[in-house]
Amino acid sequence: MKRKDLIRHLEKSGCEFLREGGNHTVYVNRREKKVSTIPRHRDIDEKLARKICNDLGIAKP
Repeated sequence: MKRKDLIRHLEKSGCEFLREGGNHTVYVNRREKKVSTIPRHRDIDEKLARKICNDLGIAKP
């Protein structure tokens, strides 16, 4: 999965950009009060994408 597609899915699901870390971008789901980091790789494997969505309490892509 492309990183930009995952970020688009997160934002459509109500998650917001919080901050940039060293090698990661941090997103937050304020409704669920959950936070997750997204690595700055061009491609993110499906297992990691599912884990990020699960961490944020949203549906999987």
